[in-house]
Amino acid sequence: MIRSIVRIFFAEWRKLRRPTLLLGTLGAVAFFSILVSSVLFLMIDSPQGNGDRGVRITREMLSLPSGATQSFSSIGNLLGIIALCVFAAQTAQEYSLGTLRNLLVRQPGRIRILVGKLASMKVFAMVMTLVSAVISIAVSYALTGGKNVSTELWFNGDGRLEIAKTLLNVYISIIGFGIIGMVLGIVLRSPISSISLGVLWLLIVENIVGALKSSTLNWLPGNQLGTIATGGSATVTYSHALSLSAIYVSAALAIATVLFTKRDVSN
Repeated sequence: MIRSIVRIFFAEWRKLRRPTLLLGTLGAVAFFSILVSSVLFLMIDSPQGNGDRGVRITREMLSLPSGATQSFSSIGNLLGIIALCVFAAQTAQEYSLGTLRNLLVRQPGRIRILVGKLASMKVFAMVMTLVSAVISIAVSYALTGGKNVSTELWFNGDGRLEIAKTLLNVYISIIGFGIIGMVLGIVLRSPISSISLGVLWLLIVENIVGALKSSTLNWLPGNQLGTIATGGSATVTYSHALSLSAIYVSAALAIATVLFTKRDVSN
């Protein structure tokens, strides 16, 4: 069983590391990492704020041990949306192109296929996380001199601990978004429909609902996953976001597992 999962993992990883997909995804990751880091420092004196939802992040805050990862943690939502799109498209096109049917002929164990796919996507998410971390921290460091932000505490013991914690939190967040994308791909079996629904929910529906009643943001899945990346917020604790996200993702995986193992791929 383990050998077959490993074979499936490498087969799925070959699909994910295709130059067009890998370079395109990492290009988007790099773009948003540079953009968010630049805005954070270049608008540090702006009265409109330089953080998410107009939050003001001061020089004093950026000089703390957590300053190195301030922009990196803020990009969690954007990285999550990228992961959702990639995972949704990769999963759904197995149905739309008919490749899943061929795969099931060679490897009939559907649970093993699902586990292998999920494992390869977790590795892909790790690559996204590391690339974004390196770029975000490097750009932030390069911009500190011109904005009089001290980096003395960024790379001491506490600073390195903050970097490690943020890496883990952003990775967990990306995995959560990615699994939801994978589930959408299995449920809808159409790359366009899966991506459209996921992005529509995260960028429009949750924001509209949150604008009408702000307290609902404490319970919406996208906001919880984004809050994990930042290590908690003023309104949502890290433990609340983590536990609620675990419930959402577990429920989604359970639905996906049932559909993937029981539904006829030709329907």
